[in-house]
Amino acid sequence: MNILGISCYYHDAAAALLRNGELVAAAQEERFSRVKHDSSFPGLAIQYCLEEAGIDPEELDYVVFYEKPFVKFERILLSSLASFPRSWRLFGESMINWFEKKLWIKSTILRELRVPGDKILFVDHHDAHAASTLYCSPFEEAAILTIDGVGEWTTTAMGTGKADWDSGADNRIDLTREQRFPHSIGLLYSAFTAFLGFRVNNGEYKVMGMAPYGSPRFVEDIYDKILARGPDGSFGLNMNYFSYHYSPERSFGRRFIELFGQPRVPDSPFVTAKTHPGECDPDSPEAKRNQRYADLAASVQKVTEEILLDLVAKLHRSTGLSKLCMAGGVALNSVANGRIKRESPFEDVYIQPAAGDAGGALGAALYAWHVLLKKPRSFVMEHGFWGKRYRADRTRQALEDAGLSYVAPSDRSELVDLMVEALTRERVVGLYQGRFEWGPRALGNRSILADPRPTSMKDKINSMIKFREPFRPFAPVVPESSVARLFEGMEDAESYLPARFMLAVMPWRLEVRDEVPAVNHMGTGRLQTIRRDDNPTYYDVVKGFGQATGTDVLLNTSFNLRGEPIVASPSDAVATFCKSGIDHMAMDGLWITGKAY
Repeated sequence: MNILGISCYYHDAAAALLRNGELVAAAQEERFSRVKHDSSFPGLAIQYCLEEAGIDPEELDYVVFYEKPFVKFERILLSSLASFPRSWRLFGESMINWFEKKLWIKSTILRELRVPGDKILFVDHHDAHAASTLYCSPFEEAAILTIDGVGEWTTTAMGTGKADWDSGADNRIDLTREQRFPHSIGLLYSAFTAFLGFRVNNGEYKVMGMAPYGSPRFVEDIYDKILARGPDGSFGLNMNYFSYHYSPERSFGRRFIELFGQPRVPDSPFVTAKTHPGECDPDSPEAKRNQRYADLAASVQKVTEEILLDLVAKLHRSTGLSKLCMAGGVALNSVANGRIKRESPFEDVYIQPAAGDAGGALGAALYAWHVLLKKPRSFVMEHGFWGKRYRADRTRQALEDAGLSYVAPSDRSELVDLMVEALTRERVVGLYQGRFEWGPRALGNRSILADPRPTSMKDKINSMIKFREPFRPFAPVVPESSVARLFEGMEDAESYLPARFMLAVMPWRLEVRDEVPAVNHMGTGRLQTIRRDDNPTYYDVVKGFGQATGTDVLLNTSFNLRGEPIVASPSDAVATFCKSGIDHMAMDGLWITGKAY
């Protein structure tokens, strides 16, 4: 049985295909369209999924959409009317968007795929999130927390789920508690994201990266003025400080500015005494202004962590279960995830790599298979390589079209040696191989790698290769067998699957922090753990670098330039290589050297 899941029309459109409950393919539309966070109908991602499965649309048994459009339309309509006349512009723009395409998603699916109407199903947004994590996890039963900006009405949901490995008869997802719009931790974080000069639904991770440079001195202001907490873990926002419920342009209101000062100008320099020690006068107006922004980032980050820890503790107490599954855009907050791992009462936590809206496509398909059709479990997502693999002749053609020369090592071992030798000479290496990653993180098939030991390497990659803000951190990639020696709280690395997907920030052990300054972000690292079974070349490069240098760590960042999606095709990779300062590229078994060498 073939089931296609679809998410689109908000952000991060995606498609995922199951065959008899096993994942065959999953990809975001942006990887093919080259439009970052593309929210349009995922026609290219669907085409890839069908090609990977070797089927035509008429062979689909079900097509499942990740939310219920009419319920979402009801929320937008009622909330717009409740804040009218302030919402007149939001109302007008929303009605145009909804009547043009969003209400008619079933008609679009019928037109694009030509499947019968009775094969098209719709799943509640947070049920899709819940299924995307529970039915990818190794757990038979788990507590579930889904938390994001907003689905139809729900912004946070809690409950339990059962994953029956035998018959499927006991499969269930019961989300018994919820928080509803406009009260949303995801939208609170997004309002601060916009205030700090970053794009909503794109720059939240930049806020997370800015936070360690600040002190959370505005936490009490947030609790006193903006956010109320209940004894049961519930919360409510003072909507007098926000405008996302009535404005199409700005998510924070006048009182927000009166409380926190003027918003940061987008793309303005972020220079503080902590980001540029010894180079910046901490008493200068610019440094003081930027330090306030860093303090605001630290404050909303701490509040988010505290809310999540409180919800998780309440969920553990009410369910008595030892396993936790999380999903939704807020579940991509890797700093909060690290604290949940270290401080929550749950023994084990699972988050799949595309925890945000893209993952709703996968969740919709899994919900149909397991909950609606009552089919038994047979799948666990232990790696993130579910995207497209391109033919070798396309790789060679892309290189030849760009006028790049290459050599073909005799085997994989020789390619690994070339990469290790270049990395030990502080060269930056692009690694392009196999199927691209599912989710927002590059996990070793579309990655840029570098030596983490030189302090200058972080600035080099940010300025000369990624062309992005200098405060942005990079991830350390570490073999699972080495993690406990390097990071606190990672003694159970082999069973903690979110670390394989780069979804947890953990503290470095004190004795190794100075060894890897390029991936030491104020004492922490958003680590990725790797096993040889999942990615032999990637693993062997890290281990080979460790044998050559004594440091079992490499710097890993996504293979893309600022403002672009992670590369998918050989042509994408070659174009990025030519436009950046990457020194070498290992590409589908070939070795390419930049023009400077």
